[in-house]
Amino acid sequence: MTENAGLTNGLAIQVSHLHKTVQDSSGSLEILKDIHFNVMQGESLAIVGASGSGKSTLLGILAGLDLPSSGQVLLQQQDIFALTEDQRAVFRKQHVGFVFQSFQLLMHLTALENVMLPLELRGDPDARSKAAAMLEQVGLGQRLKHYPKFLSGGEQQRVALARAFVTRPAILFADEPTGSLDAQTGQAVMELMFSLNREFGSTLVLVTHDPAIAARCVRQIRIQGGCLAEV
Repeated sequence: MTENAGLTNGLAIQVSHLHKTVQDSSGSLEILKDIHFNVMQGESLAIVGASGSGKSTLLGILAGLDLPSSGQVLLQQQDIFALTEDQRAVFRKQHVGFVFQSFQLLMHLTALENVMLPLELRGDPDARSKAAAMLEQVGLGQRLKHYPKFLSGGEQQRVALARAFVTRPAILFADEPTGSLDAQTGQAVMELMFSLNREFGSTLVLVTHDPAIAARCVRQIRIQGGCLAEV
């Protein structure tokens, strides 16, 4: 269980009146329109919707990787957009994990070094042993010294999961985590993700186009045309 699991109000994420507008050649394009919802600590939430509906943009804003045009996001009761960009980066290192569809591993680092990285950024003196133990837990104990190019897609995503969970984040965001994998490998990766999520007690928010994956979450929200269509 994470050290932040006992928040007094039980809320891990609070989203209030979130808007995102960008400028394109035709003028203003409203990507997100007045989004508001809460996520309880330890809950699993799937964000679903058609391609281009705004769900990945929403996830990026929730993680503080993108900025809203207006509105508020509280993670662990912290207003993340009241922080500077550097302060948000520090907050993410302390509280947030992220799993990308394209793995986002550093190709010049071994599996072990990729998983060590977030621990080293936090100044953890036990980074190597913790990373090795986490890779063992995801079934890659024999692949510590392998570079990503020598790993299969499923193995690379397991390294990405190990990297995301090794800091025991209070909140884990995942953007189409099986989108680059075949069905069988994707199912195995999702089994691992939900297993790790239960073990560590993290709050899980994922974007997916797969109804079967979404159904495994405690709750789903649908983004349709930038609006919250259902909760």
